[in-house]
Amino acid sequence: YLEGGFQAWQEAGLPLINPESLPARDARGRTVWVTRARPKIDRIACPWLIRRFVDPRAVILFVAPSEVEGVAARHNAAPFDIEGVRFSHRGELCSFDVMLREFGLSIPALDRLAIIVRGADTARLDLAPEAAGLLAASLGLSRMYADDLEQLEAGMGLYDAFYRWARDATGETHNWPNAKAGVAL
Repeated sequence: YLEGGFQAWQEAGLPLINPESLPARDARGRTVWVTRARPKIDRIACPWLIRRFVDPRAVILFVAPSEVEGVAARHNAAPFDIEGVRFSHRGELCSFDVMLREFGLSIPALDRLAIIVRGADTARLDLAPEAAGLLAASLGLSRMYADDLEQLEAGMGLYDAFYRWARDATGETHNWPNAKAGVAL
């Protein structure tokens, strides 16, 4: 939470989301999103972004690929990370990049995280050294959880950690053993 709330956020020049960029809300005031089942990188990163920066009460639905469009229509949900929809890959950008642009969320930590997500999601591990680690962790999560919503909850912590690293720990290193002068190892 930010001391001073919305007013302090706005005065600090931090990004504000244009409400017109959001899908309609359901009867309980939540945005509803739908994507393909068995999520990996983008399909965990996007819900993380939505819940952390756009709508903390957002509903995320994972369905068979052939059902995404029908479920989106039935539940007035925003489809993402499938071909031919607003929130999906564009050129070299992955769905996470597109959401950042559509929502106007450009802060250094999210911009850095986007490169990592793009590298892991598009098999361009050369974009950031951390992309290979995100890919490995994402594939591991997909093997640990058969339930997509359980995997999403576990992935939220993973993306929280990557975001916190991108926000305030990129300059920190860990050296072991710590060789002290005159101490034999």
